[in-house]
Amino acid sequence: MCLAIPGKIESISGNDQLSRVGKVNFGGILKEVSLAYVPEVKVGDYVIVHVGFALSRLDEDEAHKVFEYLKEMEELAELGDGKAGPPTQSG
Repeated sequence: MCLAIPGKIESISGNDQLSRVGKVNFGGILKEVSLAYVPEVKVGDYVIVHVGFALSRLDEDEAHKVFEYLKEMEELAELGDGKAGPPTQSG
């Protein structure tokens, strides 16, 4: 399953709109993310990220709600260990 998840921008590097990248914090896991689609964001903003691209800016309260849902689903653990895979069928 592919998810777009929220993260907080910790730092930004690059001056060109297409090459700007941010270090984004996903509940304690830092990843480098392209900011090409969200040129208006700044350090401290929350963004929705999918496959390495920040897609939109997100309200902080909404980001925290989504983190709570993800924790319940144990999706954050999969983000860090790289063992995410297709759901298994029971049967």
